[in-house]
Amino acid sequence: MSAIEARDLTKIYRTYRKEGGLRGSIKGLVRRRYDETHAAERVSFQIDEGEFVGFLGPNGAGKTTVLKMLSGLLNPTSGDARVLGFVPWERRNEMKRQFSLLMGQKNALWWDLPAQESLELNRAIYGIDRARFTQVVGGLSELLEVQHKMNVMVRELSLGERMKMELISALIHEPRVLFLDEPTIGLDVVSQKRVREFLRIYNEEHRIVTMLTSHYMQDIKELCHRVLIIDHGKIFFDGPLAEIIDRFSGHKIISLTFEKQATRDLSAFGEVIEQTPVSVQLKVPRAKVTETCRQLLGACHVSDINVQEVPVEEVIRQLFGERHENDRIARATANANVT
Repeated sequence: MSAIEARDLTKIYRTYRKEGGLRGSIKGLVRRRYDETHAAERVSFQIDEGEFVGFLGPNGAGKTTVLKMLSGLLNPTSGDARVLGFVPWERRNEMKRQFSLLMGQKNALWWDLPAQESLELNRAIYGIDRARFTQVVGGLSELLEVQHKMNVMVRELSLGERMKMELISALIHEPRVLFLDEPTIGLDVVSQKRVREFLRIYNEEHRIVTMLTSHYMQDIKELCHRVLIIDHGKIFFDGPLAEIIDRFSGHKIISLTFEKQATRDLSAFGEVIEQTPVSVQLKVPRAKVTETCRQLLGACHVSDINVQEVPVEEVIRQLFGERHENDRIARATANANVT
């Protein structure tokens, strides 16, 4: 049985649309008009024990909504889900003891207490044996290199140190499922790398199911072998990260280094991404790469040539842009037909 299973999960928010002026206020007392926002629409997927899955999408795509439904913080409008065999929104204590949700923009620790005392409070809430608590916290703080910060007020910790303490707090009860909502947001490069390394090691050692949302592609590339991509509340990709390029990238990048410095116009061969007197990068349709390379080698004195894939973050960024543009055109067409 899968550790996490979502079947047609849907969440629709209804918001009151008030008309302007006194007349609009009076009309609202009698007959109200509501707008519906489909934050998640028929979301379905399965995640097995030990998987580390990336959950990608632009702002407002529905990532956090799905995580909150799987955590039991939100009731779905329709659909079903199981986390470790439990229905999340029933909020049974047996499930609460086996999962954790960490949100990078929310604080779970008490700001006016030292981190150690906040963790002691969580120990009491979860009923963790003190010897086991000491062992777990000691191991986690050593891995995250924050042993010397345990008795410092949370408000006096740096952003990176606070996030490390939040991770300890999320893991002291040794959950089997971990939901991470942008855990590295706002962190410096060094702190991001340390958190990523910790998450990778912890997942390998404990086989914990982990779902990660992040706008930093480096997080996804280093940690996740599988990704889910959601946009406008709908999952439209579920598979290996490398497959995104194969399915959605129509171009490759040709990098050339020339024997001599010169001013060259190579725009006829493809889109010029970057150019210097001795080098150039061209973006070329995949189907024309071989022919374009042959033409370039014949037209220029090339000392080195390299063909590589378009970076995955650029593919995803372009993909979201195209989908949003298509949606905008579809809405404009629909409105024109109505009028």
